[in-house]
Amino acid sequence: MPASSIAHFETGTRKPSFESLRRLANALEITTDYLLGRVDSPDLAQAGDPLFRDIGKLSADDREIAKGFLEMLAQRKAKKDKDP
Repeated sequence: MPASSIAHFETGTRKPSFESLRRLANALEITTDYLLGRVDSPDLAQAGDPLFRDIGKLSADDREIAKGFLEMLAQRKAKKDKDP
């Protein structure tokens, strides 16, 4: 992405497209939430980012598999927390 485009975004003379936001977030290894000001700290934005960074690249079937796997892990942790 050209530096001039980023300068326009920073000064507010132009707004980035969704694709530009996604590319910036990937390049900077932060979430679009941080770029959009929805979280105040890039550390907070990065906390959940690794799990969801590439979700858009998955097929619908693979997203369902990933969702099921995450639910299984959450249930497993809840059981461990309940049964010391």
